[in-house]
Amino acid sequence: MDCFDLENPFTSLDNQESDIISALFSSESDHMPSHNYFLSLKSNDLFVSFRQEAISLILRAQYSCNIDPYTTYLATNYMDRFVSRQEIPQGNPWVLRLLVIATISLASKMKEQHFPSSNFQRDEGFIFDAPAMQRMELLILDALNWRMRSVTPLSFICFFISLFELKDPPLRQALKDRATNIIFQACNEVKLLEFKPSIIAASALLMASHELFPLQFPSFETSILSCRHVNKENQLKCFNAMQEMVANETSDSIIKTVSSSSTTTPMSVLDCHCERSSSSMAAIAVPEKREQRKRQKLNGFCSESNRVKISQIQPCG
Repeated sequence: MDCFDLENPFTSLDNQESDIISALFSSESDHMPSHNYFLSLKSNDLFVSFRQEAISLILRAQYSCNIDPYTTYLATNYMDRFVSRQEIPQGNPWVLRLLVIATISLASKMKEQHFPSSNFQRDEGFIFDAPAMQRMELLILDALNWRMRSVTPLSFICFFISLFELKDPPLRQALKDRATNIIFQACNEVKLLEFKPSIIAASALLMASHELFPLQFPSFETSILSCRHVNKENQLKCFNAMQEMVANETSDSIIKTVSSSSTTTPMSVLDCHCERSSSSMAAIAVPEKREQRKRQKLNGFCSESNRVKISQIQPCG
């Protein structure tokens, strides 16, 4: 697997720019979780709990192993797509841990980054051996049809920014950075999983422009909604959901800041916003009870076939 740019995954295609853009929009649905997955998350608390714990573990790996936030975002994309296509047996907590480790490993390989999986597993209190990891990776690759060059919201940022009349490079970078942070933040928002990556990217840019350049927001919105690739109804629906998400995060940040400090002056709304913008994926973190982890070891899979089911995977010993 070759390293690729998550923000421009088709740089290697030898086509005209318009063809690349069309290919990007036409293929994005192939890199989304199934619609049934979204419906299950809306109606089943077990699915929500599983996803929250998985994202929490992915974030712990990011911080403890100093992993690029783009890599952990890619791992989350793999996890969502895999779970939406593969039945996950209940009552086996080691399945979630093995899945998370394997998705981070695959994402790290795609980005040509080192992931010290053994160190992270020891810190978390569980161990899987190399054959088990490899077989789980093959299971994920098979379920995702080897589509690992994921088309994500980050893939559309540069395209949509090019539609704006914003010539100053520092201002364009500030808009891109804030939109990227909002996309990372949106990773944990179940309501946004139903929207295509391009719609999420456009909504994040509109949200960022509304915060940073309110006077230019109407022209930015017109540029987005006039794009032939954008469904206006879905765009407005996604933007409203994203506004609600950002507002809730801002409110939570203020409450936590005020309640956690009795000796310092409470931070203003602007201070909270700046602190949130400075960290890429901190807003995704999910509160989780720190349960006592039992050390477990997996000595490989029971079948030698490349195509296996999770139900065939049994921890030995």
